[in-house]
Amino acid sequence: MRLNRRTALGLGTVVTAGTVLGAAAPASAAETTEAAPTTPARAALRVASVFTKHSVAAGGNWQAYVSVADPAGTPVVAVEADADRRIEAYSVNKIAVATAVLDKVDRGLLTLDQQVEVSAAIVVPGGDGIFSLDGAYPSLVTLGHVLANLLTVSDDTAVRLCGLVAPAAEINSILVAKGFPNTQVQPVANPNRFFLGTSTPRETHDLLRALVAGTLLSPASTTYLLGLLRSPVAFTDGIRRTMSSDDRARIATKAGWFADARHEAGVIFDRSGAAVLTYALFADGQANPEDFGATHPAVQARAAMGPKFLAAVDRIAGVGKTFRITARRPSNGG
Repeated sequence: MRLNRRTALGLGTVVTAGTVLGAAAPASAAETTEAAPTTPARAALRVASVFTKHSVAAGGNWQAYVSVADPAGTPVVAVEADADRRIEAYSVNKIAVATAVLDKVDRGLLTLDQQVEVSAAIVVPGGDGIFSLDGAYPSLVTLGHVLANLLTVSDDTAVRLCGLVAPAAEINSILVAKGFPNTQVQPVANPNRFFLGTSTPRETHDLLRALVAGTLLSPASTTYLLGLLRSPVAFTDGIRRTMSSDDRARIATKAGWFADARHEAGVIFDRSGAAVLTYALFADGQANPEDFGATHPAVQARAAMGPKFLAAVDRIAGVGKTFRITARRPSNGG
């Protein structure tokens, strides 16, 4: 089992936060049972300690970038571990695909209520999601339905359906124009199909920051995309696993898993709905690569990080626009 040397030594994590405070601190010093920090710098130190502890315990390789919002100015970097390494992002890049599709919606080239055909040929056999479970094709679904499945249950067929309205080359050009040259899908022979491609922790982090800042998409598309990532049915095995429904609603998240990689990226909001912490956590090389459940070491590590990240920033004010979430009420049918 490989262990990333930078992570093991805390380079770019605790050292980064310690530098902000004026003195480096050991990994165990910041993660305590004390009250939640009241400054972004101290919150970043706590986050750095939590990341180091659990990523080292999980083993393998970690590439990550995490920041805490600072109302006084630039976000405080809490974790910076191989943040510019271009790696396979897997399903985390479904956020980027959705961004390109919604960009076309914003420009009037597509609409969320337009329909696409789900044919038997386009379904990914055995893929994650629900389209492969339908068992009755062809069917017609709206583009909004496609994006909802893309970003919540991480539907693999939804990727191909997005390709019908946004070919690979167009997705990549949109992302480059928005300032994300390393966040790119991988084209194949069919121009309407692609592998999910690459990103870097820093670019994924910056894309999410641009999203919550309102500079990536229109207000309507921004609210729509964040609503999907914050919904109760969005990924709950990692950062959001051990949380109440109210706390889960404060987190917009997207995971990606393939081969031995287990990734997750997202945003934690303060109680008013302003973004307070942004994370991009990419991990591979841990034990049990055949385990795609909640017991994988990297997934368990993120599940341990989540509540501690939330607690670390619970007394820190977010920055920028606020995105309130509509309360979800379970239904008994009828």
